[in-house]
Amino acid sequence: MKYNNFCFCTLATGTRYRNHAKMLADDIQKHSHNTQFIILTDKPAEFKQYSHVQAFYHRLQSVKGYHDKRFVLQKALELYDTCIFLDSDVRILSTVSADMEFLPGITARAGCNILKHNNSDQLKQKKLPLFLELSQKLSIDLENTGWLHEFMFTLKKDHGKEIEFLKLWGEISKVFELQGIYNGEGSIIGLASAASGLTIRYDSHDRFLFFKDIIEKVRIQKCQSQANEKQHLFDIHRSIEYPQRSVWEKGTDKLIKKTVFMYRLLRLKFITSQEDFLN
Repeated sequence: MKYNNFCFCTLATGTRYRNHAKMLADDIQKHSHNTQFIILTDKPAEFKQYSHVQAFYHRLQSVKGYHDKRFVLQKALELYDTCIFLDSDVRILSTVSADMEFLPGITARAGCNILKHNNSDQLKQKKLPLFLELSQKLSIDLENTGWLHEFMFTLKKDHGKEIEFLKLWGEISKVFELQGIYNGEGSIIGLASAASGLTIRYDSHDRFLFFKDIIEKVRIQKCQSQANEKQHLFDIHRSIEYPQRSVWEKGTDKLIKKTVFMYRLLRLKFITSQEDFLN
């Protein structure tokens, strides 16, 4: 059997994200025949019924899990030259061409300059000092550094630059997490790509139709989409995000999340205290 020259990939740890990933696996099977789907997950056995899924065990490393996307890309690039990362709650709604081609580096659906994206007073106060510090350490020009919307982007090998990019993503993310900034992968991807010499490009059009709740809400506000046509997708998304649970289950889950968060934060502080960080 001939497979496409790219793969899809995602991160799916925890019941909610595994359930989303199963919906996405169904979409890929339906709309992108013979495209492999690489999943890093805490329960690979749940994906055994999918012949096109390669599920690998993964335990979250970053404090809130956002920066573990880099491990997904790393695994996917061990198997393919090109990988398309999708958040697990993305839905594919149309045929995906087997002949899609991408240039080396990162191809993002949307993005802009990193300073333009982080231009609110609150973000400037939190992130600008870190941007300035890291731009000096990494010898990069922030005016020529990109930001991308991290829910969907493609990474293609570029003579080893992708290896340095993923390494720097991990190191830079720790700088932000130590300052209490646990998300914002798009900005850190921009910094790491600039420092590694990996090019970021922005697609001028979508390669296939998709649903992502936050994107669809913007489309509806701009009259680019009809709410009633996508209501069933919003309903499915909501049922996965907010399943019916008892008060006891909700309380237990909240306690576990807080304990795991503290463990990862303390582990991060210990690890970074032993490293010669970004030097």
